[in-house]
Amino acid sequence: MIRRKALSVRLKLTLSYAGVVLLVGAVLLAVSWVFLLRYIPDKDQGLLFISPNQYLLTRIFGWAALKAMAVLLVAGLVGGWFLAGRMLAPLHRIADAARLASLGSLAHRIRLDGPKDEFRELADVFDTMLEQLESHVAEQQRFAANASHELRTPLAISQTLLDVARGDPERDQEELIERLRSVNRRAIDLTEALLLLSRSDRRTFTREPVDLSLVAEEAIETLLPLAEQRGISLEVTGGTTHVSGSAALILRVVTNLVQNAIVHNLPAGGTVKIHTEPWLGSGVLRVENTGHPVPAELVPTLVEPFQRGTARARADGYAGVGLGLAIVHSIVRAHDGTIDLAPRPDGGLVVTIRLPDAVLSEQ
Repeated sequence: MIRRKALSVRLKLTLSYAGVVLLVGAVLLAVSWVFLLRYIPDKDQGLLFISPNQYLLTRIFGWAALKAMAVLLVAGLVGGWFLAGRMLAPLHRIADAARLASLGSLAHRIRLDGPKDEFRELADVFDTMLEQLESHVAEQQRFAANASHELRTPLAISQTLLDVARGDPERDQEELIERLRSVNRRAIDLTEALLLLSRSDRRTFTREPVDLSLVAEEAIETLLPLAEQRGISLEVTGGTTHVSGSAALILRVVTNLVQNAIVHNLPAGGTVKIHTEPWLGSGVLRVENTGHPVPAELVPTLVEPFQRGTARARADGYAGVGLGLAIVHSIVRAHDGTIDLAPRPDGGLVVTIRLPDAVLSEQ
């Protein structure tokens, strides 16, 4: 669709200013003329050559009025052009920043000075958007690099095993098949976790009332064999806690948290406590586990992708894909909830999830 070229905003403002000045000037001149002529006799009263009359004043005032209107027009155009330029200067800076952003430069900031008016507010909002966008792009680039590395690792291991088997035909085939199966299983788990992580933050799920206590019981029932195998006891407390969200995604949150609490625990004799309760218009899920001390500086990084917490104790033979808490964080954020991680003084971790109450969400 071809659009005709319209007048610039600056020219429109200039013409508007000039029009207002001319209109006000014309009204003032008209008022002066009417009130002045009201008290001046006309030429029919015989005073034509003795005192001013309407005829003479009309001719004199008319020419003066035309000259004044011409001066007002020029002043309105010049002054309007200058004022419009000053007013639109912040918009030009914002447009330049948007143009740079469209070319891929997200590091530029407007940082508009002056009073906090509408233009300043718009510039600050735009700077905030650029900052968030730059952070998001950097996070996505970092995530893509880490994902590529993680996916390449099992493939490289499989290639190495196959090369070794080719060079040594007498090698135990059962052992090779079992190792390949393990590597392949890890690659599948990683791929499924990546797909879930990419979908969980889209907010495309249907919200429905979910009872956190029932979800916690289902997750515990699923993970009970793993806990018994590692000598970890599970304790469930709390009562009915209704939240709003996707039952499947919330189940994934609870399952990931409890599984992490089991795996990152003491070698034997550890405990995992799961507690649910309503609190101030939200549903609270708290998962607490024993374990070795967790450094405070490590805690904020645990929700980042591929952060396995190397300083945390893990059961023998277990190696996750490093996306458990990242998936939890993404799902909780998509549900407009919050997640808080805190190390326990005696070792281990406390993870607190808060999700919106089902009743408040419906309102």
